[in-house]
Amino acid sequence: MVDVVLGAFYGDEGKGKLIDYLSKNAKYSVRFSGGNNAGHTIEVDGKKFAFHLIPSGILNKDCKAVLGNGVVINPEVLIKEIENLKKNGYDCNNLYISDKAHVIFPYHIIFDKVQEELRKERKIGTTGRGIGPAYEDKFQRCGIRMEDFINEGKLALYLKENIDNKNMILEGYGYREYTLDFNEVYRQYKEYAKFLKQYVCDTTKMFHQAIDSNEKILCEGAQATLLDIDFGTYPYVTSSNPTIGGVSTGTGIGSRYIDNVYAVIKAYSSRVGEGPYVTELTDEVGDKIRELGHEYGTTTGRPRRCGWLDLVALNYAIKLNGVTDICMNHLDTVGKLNEIKLCTAYEVDGKKEEYFSSNLDFLNKAKPMYEKFKGDFDIKGIKKYDELPKDAKDYVQAVEDITKTPVSFIGTGPDREDIIVRDKKVLTLKQ
Repeated sequence: MVDVVLGAFYGDEGKGKLIDYLSKNAKYSVRFSGGNNAGHTIEVDGKKFAFHLIPSGILNKDCKAVLGNGVVINPEVLIKEIENLKKNGYDCNNLYISDKAHVIFPYHIIFDKVQEELRKERKIGTTGRGIGPAYEDKFQRCGIRMEDFINEGKLALYLKENIDNKNMILEGYGYREYTLDFNEVYRQYKEYAKFLKQYVCDTTKMFHQAIDSNEKILCEGAQATLLDIDFGTYPYVTSSNPTIGGVSTGTGIGSRYIDNVYAVIKAYSSRVGEGPYVTELTDEVGDKIRELGHEYGTTTGRPRRCGWLDLVALNYAIKLNGVTDICMNHLDTVGKLNEIKLCTAYEVDGKKEEYFSSNLDFLNKAKPMYEKFKGDFDIKGIKKYDELPKDAKDYVQAVEDITKTPVSFIGTGPDREDIIVRDKKVLTLKQ
């Protein structure tokens, strides 16, 4: 059985909590796309863990945490995460890295910043972590995979060739000050490779054997649907496929083995970086949601743009990913507001539109159409759905009715135990 956890909007939905919960019954917790431009924060016994690369399932010692071939890996960042976990009592013996995953080098980070600079007013708002340029090299077929990274001879050969080529490009664009010294980079990254070699293996073979043994695999997405390189708000997107298709290409697991697909949302929405955002609130309500929800990036620390929950976009994500269940986080946050709004349609050129389009012209013209709900409810400490206040239930029910998808998990606070788990067998949806 293969279950998948995906973000439904622009990322930062709180996927880590659901992944941590589901991985308790999983043999494998797998990251299949993106790099350290992502961030999952999990709070365990009052202690916060911020993961940028390592799958959240690492905290469950009986679960194998795997970085799949679709991930691009900054070795320095990964090693720091491993060392931090070891300091906190996790030996990381359950960590595995695909031999086909690509490595991020200093020139990728430099090119990320230079390319953003050259875009000027059309900048995308990248995290500057070198993710896009690493994927560029992957598709240019000059990237360095983990299997070559841990081979000292190949690392030297390929790295020298890449640095020479990148330096020529930088010099040609007038960025001589950013050129790199091969010997310096090689000395440093050779040591990183020695440290990480123990974790590298053929993870695709591992997954296929797990499927044959009927073991549960949990695949976790980074970023989210509306940042997908193909189906997101291009060009204001990430450089990979954080949607359902990325699961197969980022792990080697065929689609026939996928069972449940969980879409994680917040009871409101947020976005980091540039790009259209139909339900964005630029007033005091948006500021209040940001403060109540602690909406600052795990990876960058940047304040997130905040707004109401958009069911037009959510329905798009559900269809695109074949979503079976919704996990709604931060219901406790919107409960602190007097009034909650839910976007159920757009007005575009004077017409009601219920289907999402990633076309920028469409989104820039779209105006949200809202339904209003009562707030002012307190759900702290509640463990059962039936114990929720009526106003909280009304809001959840509206999401289910409009999306025709069960809200099977509800986040009621920041801790890993602050979650309501509902039995799908008793959920009834209006058709």
